Amino acid sequence: MASLSLSLSLCQPRRKRENIREQSQIHSVRVLSGIRNSVKSCSLGRCSVVEPVPAATDVVVDDAVIREEGKEKDRVLRVGVICGGPSAERGISLNSARSVIDHIQGDDLLVSCYYIDCNLNAYAISPAQVYSNTPADFDFKLESLAQGFQSLSDFAEHLAASVDIVFPVIHGRFGEDGGIQELLEKSNIPFVGTRSNECRQAFDKYDSSLELDRQGFITVPNFLVQGSHSTESELSKWFAKNHLDTNSGKVVVKPARAGSSIGVTVAYGVADSLKKANEIIIGGIDDRVLVEIFLEGGSEFTAIVLDIGSGHDGHPVALLPTEVEIQLHGNADMWEKDAIFNYRRKYLPTQQVAYHTPPRFPIEVIESIQEGASLVFQRLGLCDFARIDGWLLPSSVHISPASEKKLGRTQSGTIIFTDINLISGMEQTSFLFQQASKVGFSHSNILRSIIQHACLRFPSLASYTSLSSFLPRRSKSKQLTETFPKTKDVHKVFVIFGGDTSERQVSLMSGTNVWLNLQAFDDLEVVPCLLAPTSGYSSKTNMDEKELDVKMKSIWTLPYSLVLRHTTEEVLAACIEAIDPDRAALTSELRNQVMNDLMEGLKKQSWFTGFDLADEPPIRYSVEQWVKLAKEVQATVFIAVHGGIGEDGTLQFLLEAEGVPYTGPGVKASKICMDKVATSLALNHLEKFGVLTINKKVLRKEDLLNTSVHDIWPDLTSKLQSKTLCVKPARDGCSTGVARLCCLEDLAVYVKALEECFLQIPSNSFSKAHGVIEMPSPPPELLIFEPFIETDEIIVSSNAVNGNANRLIWEGCSRWVEVTVGVIGKCGSMHSLTPSVTVKETGDILSLEEKFQAEAALESCKQRIELIANTLQLEGFSRIDAFVNVDSGEVLIIEVNTVPGMTPSTVLIHQALEEEPPMYPHRFFRTLLDLGSERFNKNI
Repeated sequence: MASLSLSLSLCQPRRKRENIREQSQIHSVRVLSGIRNSVKSCSLGRCSVVEPVPAATDVVVDDAVIREEGKEKDRVLRVGVICGGPSAERGISLNSARSVIDHIQGDDLLVSCYYIDCNLNAYAISPAQVYSNTPADFDFKLESLAQGFQSLSDFAEHLAASVDIVFPVIHGRFGEDGGIQELLEKSNIPFVGTRSNECRQAFDKYDSSLELDRQGFITVPNFLVQGSHSTESELSKWFAKNHLDTNSGKVVVKPARAGSSIGVTVAYGVADSLKKANEIIIGGIDDRVLVEIFLEGGSEFTAIVLDIGSGHDGHPVALLPTEVEIQLHGNADMWEKDAIFNYRRKYLPTQQVAYHTPPRFPIEVIESIQEGASLVFQRLGLCDFARIDGWLLPSSVHISPASEKKLGRTQSGTIIFTDINLISGMEQTSFLFQQASKVGFSHSNILRSIIQHACLRFPSLASYTSLSSFLPRRSKSKQLTETFPKTKDVHKVFVIFGGDTSERQVSLMSGTNVWLNLQAFDDLEVVPCLLAPTSGYSSKTNMDEKELDVKMKSIWTLPYSLVLRHTTEEVLAACIEAIDPDRAALTSELRNQVMNDLMEGLKKQSWFTGFDLADEPPIRYSVEQWVKLAKEVQATVFIAVHGGIGEDGTLQFLLEAEGVPYTGPGVKASKICMDKVATSLALNHLEKFGVLTINKKVLRKEDLLNTSVHDIWPDLTSKLQSKTLCVKPARDGCSTGVARLCCLEDLAVYVKALEECFLQIPSNSFSKAHGVIEMPSPPPELLIFEPFIETDEIIVSSNAVNGNANRLIWEGCSRWVEVTVGVIGKCGSMHSLTPSVTVKETGDILSLEEKFQAEAALESCKQRIELIANTLQLEGFSRIDAFVNVDSGEVLIIEVNTVPGMTPSTVLIHQALEEEPPMYPHRFFRTLLDLGSERFNKNI
């Protein structure tokens, strides 16, 4: 369960209410109208198992993938994208697959999707299923929505007949260790990336270290712990040899074959090193573990290398490297113990890491990194592309005399290459896209270039590379408008994200996703805009005062490359860095060098028609200036700012005052929905229609701080007639500051968090188990207390029963479940998408009280959701969270989110894909944009 839990926490939609129930690991499973529930009851009549049976309309494999033999292909390249795999990084693999599929689709390229589960079972899946939330979602739906293969050899036989080339995006085992490559080689199936033998050597950190040493590179001294073969005395000798204290010497312990970040940790001394090595082995991550010297004082970097040679004649070129800066604030002890670039820092939004592309190193060091990375790529026999990680050690760090003549020495320090990533992460903001965008490649251009280059190695694919099949996206830059002139009917779209709330990082993910998807339309010019974070969200409630305050905030229009960051603070820092004259000059010089190197090889390829991104600076505006600019260029604003001024009507008010079209509900509806009390009051009269509201008690923060919890708690439980309460900010987004309180001690913890202005309440701080709770900053002035609603739990069990691996288990008898549902449309005629129910993950079979009657109540539930939306005068799109009675369809409203999460795997994407016909992300976001524009009588 450990790896699955990690994947769940990583890949769930980030913008959801804090799960305050007893177990915190959840994921979403669709309540599909096309799925029938068959029930098998146990002899006691208490335990039932819900099995999804596929509807007749489910699509598994695109019909166009399997063509009639001998039929003309029309020069369409058939690409099979394979994701998943057995490693703990398979959640990242799903994110990578979504990104690849989003950006390579076109009339000249047909994509088929495949999934490998943790047991190496292969499935053909529909493109829609790629947008499932987590690996657990994949596994649960496989029986009903996917076409399984009897064996990997059957899978390979299918691929040989159905695709022209495979693009593996499996990270870690079976993806980078040569496993999938060997399978493809045996069936003579062309594929992107390095061959199997070279993969095996490069993926194993110990073997690759030995090979790099043989090739003349400086390497990090290391020791291999393998099963029970290594003794404490042998490791002690290694410590002594490398001048490390056997009791406290600082080392890095990491699996030899588990990617670049899984299981990586710091250890102190021999005993601690062996303990952590054994934990990796016992945990099943790897049975080969590396102990390395901790590189004190070093700076970490990573470089993408692109092969631009012809066929088997390699010509690797390193793009602009990225410096990885660990930023641990105010805790020196934590810096000592945990200053490594681990899985969490690599893949989750965090202010503990900053990236600098190019690095803040002397130019000769940067050039040496590029030359060295290209040489590593060449000497290890890599193909197409790879990511190579390493360290720059300052000159003051002692280097073994034996390394004096090895590759990597510079006047400014020593360069050491440590990790080779054969299938680099391809999430939307990954290093591949960050570095490629710095030298003129959009997502589509770099991915298609990699695929086209791979085709050069296979004679059977020669016809696909003889003519250009890719035209760069219409450039958004002033410099390139002469090369790619605008059409008459191109309309501007400003996508705004960021802000000051605790949801600003999710806002960045949402805005980035919207921006990238809308670029698929040639009639749109989409400009990403950052609402810069400041010291905190204004607590002013008077609209005139808030308007003056907000107008002084800053909004930056961003060039392509600066959007591809993990946090809003990082985007802002990159903007400031980009307008520094010295920094800008260095970046431009290095960019031009790389582009010249790339063009030397790419100009020989008929399929490459040029770079499609220009080098432009960000531009800073006040909010007032930005609104006027939007009006001047007749832009429609796509609002992706979660919470704060993005959802409380402030931004809508400013845009409406200037007649600027925008997405989502208007000023009045936004203000009402942001205030949870106002939302309840607006819906109170709908009780006779089956729409219920929860009793609430509003308290001022000042009163909570100045009154004893011994007085407050009994008063609240008495007035609300509940022993367990839910507390949440009265005016904030849907996920911050929400907690379950079971006793006055819990209330005391919450009040202290308000008093001390905590940014987070640590997990399990209350009497009932819970995860980390993000808190609003600054603390809210008003808080809502309401009865905690006990709901039945629906559980996905991973234990097999009667041969079936995944079952829905029902626990409880209240007949109420929690759902979330998107609504879309025009004011007064909103349409409810199919609701999603939240379920839990467990390895145990729990008792099932009754059959889940979702379908019987589904239509009445949707009708009531539409009634709620129309009563609140919602328009465009919103998300409604509620409790639903699965027998009657009655709805107990929780809250309404007028700017819901729009990340790549968010629940709204799932629900849009269940529409008939399915609405894929680019079409979904275009529909939302059009609804906003049409409201202001502007046709797009």
